[in-house]
Parts: sequence; C-alpha cells; structure tokens
Amino acid sequence: MLVLVAGATGYIGGRLVPQLLDAGHQVRCLTRSPEKLIGVAWADRVEVVLGDVVDGSGLEAALNGVEVVVYLVHSIASAQDFEVADRAAAVNIAAASDRAGVRRIVYLGGLIPEGETASPHLASRAEVGQILLDGPVPAIVLQAGVIIGSGSASFEMLRYLTERLPIMVTPKWVNSRIQPIAVRDVLTYLMAVIGLEGGFNRRFDIGGPEVMTYLDMMRRYAEVAGLRRRVIVPIPILTPRLSSHWVNIVTPVPRALARPLIESLKNSVVVRDHDIESMVPLARTRYDEAVRLALASIREGRVVTRWSGADWPGTPSDPMPTDPNWTGGSAYRDERSMPIGASRAATWRAVEGIGGEHGWYSLPLAWAVRGLIDRLAGGVGLRRGRRDPDRLTLGDVVDFWRVEEIDHGRLLRLRAEMRLPGGAWLEWRIEDAPDGPVLNQRALFVPTGLAGQLYWWSVWPFHGVVFSSMLRNLANAAEEQPGFLPAA
Repeated sequence: MLVLVAGATGYIGGRLVPQLLDAGHQVRCLTRSPEKLIGVAWADRVEVVLGDVVDGSGLEAALNGVEVVVYLVHSIASAQDFEVADRAAAVNIAAASDRAGVRRIVYLGGLIPEGETASPHLASRAEVGQILLDGPVPAIVLQAGVIIGSGSASFEMLRYLTERLPIMVTPKWVNSRIQPIAVRDVLTYLMAVIGLEGGFNRRFDIGGPEVMTYLDMMRRYAEVAGLRRRVIVPIPILTPRLSSHWVNIVTPVPRALARPLIESLKNSVVVRDHDIESMVPLARTRYDEAVRLALASIREGRVVTRWSGADWPGTPSDPMPTDPNWTGGSAYRDERSMPIGASRAATWRAVEGIGGEHGWYSLPLAWAVRGLIDRLAGGVGLRRGRRDPDRLTLGDVVDFWRVEEIDHGRLLRLRAEMRLPGGAWLEWRIEDAPDGPVLNQRALFVPTGLAGQLYWWSVWPFHGVVFSSMLRNLANAAEEQPGFLPAA
C-alpha cells in the first residue's frame, strides 16, 4: 500500500517508517521540516512532502493516492496551547483524508483513565482520537500508556530519577496504577492494524502484560540496572508543578515537557479492552525485558530516535543569516581559524564528535553553569546529550544545540535552542590548504532588542577564552584520533 506517515521525524514515526518499508509498503512522509529527513538511513526510500497538519498546507499533495494514513502528530513539545493545535490538526487530517479517498486512519493516542479527570495531555489525546473516529474516514485509535524504550521521554525520566537519586521523596502519583508497554510492541501493533482487514472504526487499548505503579517501575528498573535498592518515600504535598521543577533539574527532560507528562501520571491508566490481544497474537514484552533492551541500546549507541528530536518552542527556525545587517540591526561574530596537523578525516571526526559525552573542548565548568542557568530558565539545558556519540545527521540534537546544516567532512553548523534574547549559531568549516587542512570556527549572535544587546556585551569578555580554547582543543583532539596520520 501507499502509506502516509504524519510525524515521521518523531520518536515512534522514525522507527515505524523502516518497518513499513521492509514490509513492502510505499511510504510518503508529511513533515514541516523536510531537512530533518535528509540524513536518516531510509531517506532515499521514501517520498517527502512539505506540509503542516495544523494549518492544512500541503495536505492535498501529501494524500494523493494514499490508502492508509498513520497519524503520529502531537504538539505537546512544540506549542503552549497544544490542545488547540492538536484539535485543529485532527479536524484537518480527517477532512483532507476524506476528500482524497483514504481508506483508513491509524492514530496512536493514550490510555483513558476510568472514573478520573484526565490530565490535559491525556484529554487532548482522547479528543484527537474521538475527532478521527467521528470523521468520515474509518479510524483505528490505539491507546497506549507509558512507553518503555531507549530515547522515549517517559523512559528518560524514569532512568535518570532512579539512577541519580538513591533516596527519593516523591509525590503520591508514584502509587498510580500504570500498564507500561515496550516500544517494540507498540510498533508491532501499529504494523498489524495498518493492514487489518475490515472497516474497523474503533479504539483499541494496548499495554504490556503487567500492571504496576510508578514506584514498582523505579524499583524494578534499579534491579535490572544493577543499582542498590532505592528508598522512596511518597508524600502528598508535592504537586505536578513542583515535581516538574525537580525533574527539570535531575533529568534531561525539560520542565515544559516534564509537567504534562507528570500530570498524566496522576491518572491510573490500565488496559480495559483486551480485544486486540486476540486479533493480533503477540508475546508481549515484560517490563524487565523492555528495560534491559532499552539499556542495551543506550550502551551500544543504537538509539534510533529520541524525544529530543522534536522541535523546541521559542527557538529560531530561520537559517543562519549571512548578511550582518539582515534585520536592519546587528549581527555579532567571533571568527577564528587554525591550521591542523592532522588529516581532514581526523579533523572531521573531532568536529562531528563535539558535545554530549565528549564535551565542548573548553572550560567544562563554564558550560555546565550555562546549561544549569538555561534549565532554571525553563530551557533544554545541556543534558539532552546526543543520539549517537560519534555521528550526526541533519536535525540531530547536540545538548542545547541542533544540527542545522551538515556536509560530512566539510561543514557542521549548530543552531542554539537555549533560552536567549536572540538567535545564535556555532559553525566549523574545514578547508584545504597547501600544508594541510584549516579549521575555521565561527560563532554568530543576532540580538533581539535591548536585552539581546546587553546579553552579548555581558558575555563578550569570556568569548576570547572560550572560543580560542575550543578551537585549540579541537585541533589537539584531531591529532589524537585513533589511526592518526599527519596531514603532510
């Protein structure tokens, strides 16, 4: 079939597309950011269409000839009023699918709590599902709870809280009943219902084989990870708002994303409808095995997609300006060059490996403080890390930067996603010279208003130290690469 995946750049979408291709389907990807798919392994096997489900642009071209739409769009990490955006997007995709003659829409939502007021996050997921079910095209809505897999936001919260806090004072939501599910099982169910025979128009609950509490999940994570038993003391006074601040400090998940996730943990979410278990026979993955698989992927650097791949609200999306007066104002630069006594390949390996576990090659304490300040201001901070410790693709996250442009062996440009009164970019370009490669480094800041001007001049005295040592240490790292060969 020709399958349209809306949300192919997201956590689930990026894992589903290669499975669809391997099963023999043709895949078309609808995305607001086509450049994010340039570097992925399956990019040359799919058709990419520029469009936006929220404003409806590009939907006609994207849906032409499509039999099944897999709808994986959710605005929780990219819009403050995510409920409004998700409602508009669902209405648009339902109407456009009808006009295009689509046979089925498949949507991945969340389990709905019974007898409780759902959190805004879960309520929005339920509303989107209902809009699709009430629409003219038959829809299958899969409803999942906490997804356990390397790179998922829920798993990252669980992992960092458990690993970093041997003693925890926790809110009472740690006793809410949850039915976690392994990401591999979510993908299996999605693949199955895409090709399900019959005109189904209904919800299906999906979950793992065990009902647990978040308290159980943390304690059993500790066992699987080989940690000492955690001491966890629930108290009733910690609100989701206070908890999200704590998660913001301890884990890589920023407060803006942590809060809606934590609010959802107040609800008990378990599978009530088991129909899909007879329709899709599956030996569901037990929780301990799901954790083991996730940790193995992290240790071996095989994290295919991460929560941090989503666009972050409030960050610039325009490409780096080349004209210093592009806005009629100022663009401040710090530009440096250095000849490198190593091969171009070794120099590129050092540049491509920047950030994450390799660090920033200058004043680690200063970078750590800047990351902490950003977290406290509600930004993403440094702890997002990298998906792969050594290789980057377009759109990848590198701590509080994102890869805006990459030409392997020649150019790496990062766009800042930290909280700033303006836009910031950091770029390295390798050029050939008679005596070997030259590494050019450029930092650029485009201020917004007086606050931006004040920010630049307040940090300007430190740039000489930070950027000069960064370039010098990158050169040293290139010469220390395994298999190093002198440039000449």
